[in-house]
Formats: sequence, C-alpha cells, structure tokens
Amino acid sequence: MSAARRRVLLLGSTGSIGTQTLDVVAANPDRFVVVGLAAGRDAAGLAAQAERFGVRATALGAEAAEALVRDVEADVVVNGITGAAGLGPTIAALEGDAVLALANKESLIIGGPVVKPLVAPGRLVPVDSEHSAIAQCLASGTHAEVRRLVLTASGGPFRGRTRESLADVTPAEALAHPTWDMGLMVTTNSSTLVNKGLEVIEAHLLFDVPFTAIDVVVHPQSIVHSMVEFTDGATIAQASPPDMRLPISLGLDWPNRVPGVGAPLDWTRSQSWTFEPLDEEAFPSVALAKRVGTAGGTRPAVFNAANEQAVHAFHGGRLRFTEIVPLIEAALDEVPEAVGPVDRAAVLDADRLAREAADRLIARRA
Repeated sequence: MSAARRRVLLLGSTGSIGTQTLDVVAANPDRFVVVGLAAGRDAAGLAAQAERFGVRATALGAEAAEALVRDVEADVVVNGITGAAGLGPTIAALEGDAVLALANKESLIIGGPVVKPLVAPGRLVPVDSEHSAIAQCLASGTHAEVRRLVLTASGGPFRGRTRESLADVTPAEALAHPTWDMGLMVTTNSSTLVNKGLEVIEAHLLFDVPFTAIDVVVHPQSIVHSMVEFTDGATIAQASPPDMRLPISLGLDWPNRVPGVGAPLDWTRSQSWTFEPLDEEAFPSVALAKRVGTAGGTRPAVFNAANEQAVHAFHGGRLRFTEIVPLIEAALDEVPEAVGPVDRAAVLDADRLAREAADRLIARRA
C-alpha cells in the first residue's frame, strides 16, 4: 500500500453518496484506498462492496459505524449516513485525527452546540454541493469581506406551483426530482424545500455567517451550485454540471482537486441559466428553518426529527404533502427547549421528544 494514498473510511456506503464515493475511489486507485465501510441495513450490498474493495473492517447500523470510526485508522471519514443517526459518527470522527468529509448535514445541524467546539481548522469539509461551492468561492476573499452567501435551489419537482395545487401531490411525484437522485428522505426534503432550510442552518454553522446574510435563490438548471457576494459588489459563483462526484472528490482530498473527476461545462454550446426568487408562500420551510436556526439550542434537532417522521408518514399515506411543514411547526410548539447546556444527551432527548410529538400529531390528523 502506497503511503501517498489517502485512507478512506466510508459511512453510508450503500447509499447515493456512498456509491458515488466508491466511484471516485475506484477511478483513482493511486490516490485513495478504502479501509472501512459502514451501511445502514443493506448487509448484502455492504458485503459486495467489501469484497470488491478488499475491505475487512465493516459495520452495519449507526452505533456500529461510530465504533468503527473510533477503531479504524483513516485519513478521511466520509459521513454519508442519512438523518440524525449520523450524529454519533460525526462526533467520533471529530474526536479523532481524521478529516471529516460531511455529507450528513443533519449531524451538524441538530448537534451544532456539541459538534462546533470539536471542529479544528481544516478538519471539517462539506460534501453538499452547495456548501462545497461556497467553500470554493470563499477562497476569493477574507471572511470580513463576505457580504452574503447565496444558496441555489433547483426548486424541486413542484417549482412554480401554488400551495393550493400541492394539496394532493403523491409520494411518487415528490420523488420525481428534475436533477438529483438522492434517496427517499433527501429527495422528499428537496420537494418541500426543507432540505434547503437545513442547508441554510448548515451554512450558518459552517461559515459563521449570520442568517440575515444567507439567501436562497431558485436556479432550475442546477449549474451554479452557490455563490458568495463580497463587500465590493463582486459575486463569485461555482458552476459545473450537476454531478456529486466533484464535491465528493474535494471532500476526500481538500483543498486538492482530482483531475477528470467530472465533465466540465461546454462553453462552445449556447445555453441559458435563470434565477428566480423563492416563493415562501408555497414553500415556507426555508423561513421556518431560519427562525429555528436563529433560536438555536435544541430547536434544530426538533425541526429535523419532526420532519423525518412527517416524511415517513407522507410516504405511508398518513399525511398530505402540504401538512409536512405545518406538522413541524406544531411539533416545535409541543416540545420545550432544553434547560441547561446543550450536550449530546440533550440533543438526543430533543430528537426523541420531537419524534414522539410528531407521531402523536400525525395520529390525530389521520
């Protein structure tokens, strides 16, 4: 094994981020080597990946993944787990020596007061395309020169629809994203724009920019992945075809770029990009997320947990699409803010209480 190769521990290996991470590793065997794999429930898929990449260290489930992070020596831990289950592995990675390539935004969002103090300079690299784009754009100026961050959103499958017209949309329609294939939870969150709300909170935590200086704009082509506006009026944007392998590769070897990991834009071809304001009446989730993020504490944990329960209820036929965000608001009203310092136990307790409250509210509506 070459000492120059970066040792990769991949969590959520059978999901969308995980399989694309393995694509990058397989295409660059002189640069990366997989030393550990963890999946949620797909034991057969995990076993096949382990055989393909010659990996002996594997784990199934979030608790086993956290133990694997603490046991396996790696240069970079890719956390591609979906949802709040990724909190423990994120904490374990930051308490160790490896760089954390974070695709599991929820662990930072719900555990901000716990996770942020563990982050040393250069130890946390975002893998979300929007936050990777912002990190790249920020290289053009100092933190003091940033006026605002602009996160782009494709608008999802219901862009342009009124709130009234969304009352009877089906789970299949919500999963028909025009650009990305991200699994049930994230794709549904993109259709409600809850995902963009979560990304606003993540951007605040990653880049120490106030919520008043973080905006969302709808960009249906998904070519400009986000922008940074500086105090002199300049705006720096990161543009590339929609392909998660680019931000994944940067997560694996930040700040170094991996040649040939993605196809560039064809600047010889005529093309048009459009930008539209966000319709906050049809999609109130971003404004709600900003209020939740501003409140801080365990409020983001309640927001995330209630949403996860609501999404599962929607796909189970127990909740309408337009009831998802109101249910999150109702859960926020039911679950009190934690008293005292916010530690891991307080975050997990808020997560549990929010799921219980959401389930009660869903049962009443059903």
